Amino acid sequence: MNIFLSLICFSFFLLFVAHGEQSYSFPEEMKRGSVIGNIAKDLRLEIGALSTRRARIETEESDKRFCDINVRNGELIVAERIDREGLCGKKVSCILRQELVLEDPLELHRIILHIQDINDNSPVFKDVNIGLEIQESAVRGARFVIEEAHDADVGQNSVQQYSLEKNENFVLAATGNTVELVLDKELDREKQKEINLLLTALDGGSPQRSGTVVIHVTVLDANDNSPVFSQAVYKASLPENSPLGTVVVTVSASDADEGMNGDVTYDFGHVTDKVMEIFNIDNKRGEIRVTAAVDYEATTSYEIRVKAKDGLGLSSYADVIISITDVNDNAPVVSLKSLTSPIPEDTPAGTEVGIINIQDRDSGNNRQVRCSIQQNIPFKLVPSIKNYYSLVTTGQLDREVVSDYNITIIATDEGSPPLSSSKTVQLSVADINDNPPVFDEQSYSAYVSENNKPGSTLCSVTARDPDWRQNGTVIYSLLPGEVNGASVSSYLSVNGDTGVIHAVRSFDYEQFRSFKVHVMARDNGSPPLSSNVTVSVFIFDVNDNSPQILYPAPEGSSFMTELVPKAAQRGSLVSKVIAVDADSGQNAWLSYHIIKASDPGLFTIGLHSGEIRTQRDISESDSMKQNLIVAVKDNGQPSLSATCAMYLLISDNLAEVPELKDISYDDKNSKLTSYLIIALVSVSTFFLTFIIIILGVRFCCRTKPRLLFDGAVAIPGAYLPPNYSDVDGTGTLHSTYNYDAYLTTGSRTSDFKFVSSYNDNTLPADQTLKKSPTEFNDVFGICDDSTEV
Repeated sequence: MNIFLSLICFSFFLLFVAHGEQSYSFPEEMKRGSVIGNIAKDLRLEIGALSTRRARIETEESDKRFCDINVRNGELIVAERIDREGLCGKKVSCILRQELVLEDPLELHRIILHIQDINDNSPVFKDVNIGLEIQESAVRGARFVIEEAHDADVGQNSVQQYSLEKNENFVLAATGNTVELVLDKELDREKQKEINLLLTALDGGSPQRSGTVVIHVTVLDANDNSPVFSQAVYKASLPENSPLGTVVVTVSASDADEGMNGDVTYDFGHVTDKVMEIFNIDNKRGEIRVTAAVDYEATTSYEIRVKAKDGLGLSSYADVIISITDVNDNAPVVSLKSLTSPIPEDTPAGTEVGIINIQDRDSGNNRQVRCSIQQNIPFKLVPSIKNYYSLVTTGQLDREVVSDYNITIIATDEGSPPLSSSKTVQLSVADINDNPPVFDEQSYSAYVSENNKPGSTLCSVTARDPDWRQNGTVIYSLLPGEVNGASVSSYLSVNGDTGVIHAVRSFDYEQFRSFKVHVMARDNGSPPLSSNVTVSVFIFDVNDNSPQILYPAPEGSSFMTELVPKAAQRGSLVSKVIAVDADSGQNAWLSYHIIKASDPGLFTIGLHSGEIRTQRDISESDSMKQNLIVAVKDNGQPSLSATCAMYLLISDNLAEVPELKDISYDDKNSKLTSYLIIALVSVSTFFLTFIIIILGVRFCCRTKPRLLFDGAVAIPGAYLPPNYSDVDGTGTLHSTYNYDAYLTTGSRTSDFKFVSSYNDNTLPADQTLKKSPTEFNDVFGICDDSTEV
């Protein structure tokens, strides 16, 4: 339910002051466009401001504007035909009231137009012929009333005089509105029964106009009394909108004669067509009745000439004045005189956006009007000048909240019962660029697999701008920046219209795994507003890198053989395959498998550690040469793999080394075999001497066979590329194991290696290779007289 803020509409001024009146006098019937005067000059207004201030002519009570203003030169001109007789009738003064309205600020000037009469109407008698019946016994000086002529003009242009055609019996006596025939010579019916007289009415205009009537006189034998009205003037009051047939007043006239000479009939004298339309008179009873709608707002009073006539033609006249009383039959009329629509949403409070005019054609209390406007909108009505109101803003407008307002203005008068009317004003709010684009999310993440195709879609960003049209049109772009030392535009592109982000190149997870870019959303307003959002791009790893075996070295680079002591027990660590994978996650989760072995039951490899251990104790029946083919597989889909060959020598001394030249050749027939044979032959003499020394040591000591070395040379561990990491469970070397390789002092060309481990389950080779001679004797039980080698 709307709650209305009521404002009483009074005629006094609250906010503004109306300026003085400006009067103009000019004749009726001027042509359209005729200049009445220069109102801008007369009111001292700037001509250039007339257009910007929306100067216009308004009317107070009529919907018809009879004049207008030329805003180019400030002249007041005739806009409609002005007929003084039609507008003012017989009123002596004919005044039209107009208003000059200017806006910004609201200013009102009253214009009074005095319409001057011109002689554009001739005198007119009601009838073409007037009949009189006069007794021949009438005495000289008898007077007989003749209905006067009517001229629609006023003043000097109305009827000024009458003239009677010359005759023997009658002369004319005219005083004011009374026209009488005066018998100047007695009548003689035997000589002349009928007489025709020509009566002429003349006005005082220039040029002079006239009208005529023929008076037909019939001479009778007797009738010497005329009807006499009971009142010379009858007055009556009639409410407007009275029902048809309502008796307004009854006139009465009596005749002293008897018989038909005393029978009186009533009729209207000379009256206007409007009176004939609204009223009629009963010929016998003299009752004046309403025959059409009576409107107070059209005419407030009527003056009617009534004639009473007896049976033989004698007549008399009386005036009937009917005053129309007002009733509350007109609801207030709300007119929108000016409206600024649309208005910018940043319009400050108190700004005038419209001018409202309220009119009620009734009078008195029926004319007093109360105005109201609904609440909960940022507008109000402010009384301005007379019956004008200004529609002003009261608060901040926001087009994004409310873009259109339907403002209902209700006007109610003080009549009984009160009448009301309303008018709805539609006001639109124009957009200004006061809102930057806002992204749907605070940040965006895009996920893409490496090796993607250039041009593939990564994600889409969306920003919304609640502004209208170009102020709300969003354009996307990448902010300048660098990714991995290159311009961001070389990696990504964004569709300016849709916000879809595309990859410009193919990404490599192994180069970088993620990066961030900044996307700007900008509107098309003036000035443009923008906002930024961060887009994080995460690259998924694809299994595109095979495992890389770091140890043993790939074939062709060197020939490496592991020496396994014959005393190695079950579970002893023999060697370890070291591999890495440049991928990540499960794609880098490596598993180790022995796919081929000289003795499948002798060695096993850790599935994820790559450690090669003995499955059982080594026996004398086991072949000295053991070849293993190890496959390293990752866990990607599809899985990628790499293989390597592991050469193991089961031996406690180097006497059997010559036999090793065929290890590689037995399985893969490697080219290294040739080089190994040449190397073994060249040092055969050295090896024979070395074997003799070893046999001497064994002969002296009846204990477990031992190996003696004069010195040890450590071989550096395998080189790890910087992009590999030693992580548990990934197939790389665990930190709890440390492997050292030693060569005999005499060996400078071969790659035979003895493996040492700090694991308790492995053979303690360091005790034989790195002990002092004393410690060596303690361990192996050599006699005191043995020589240190």
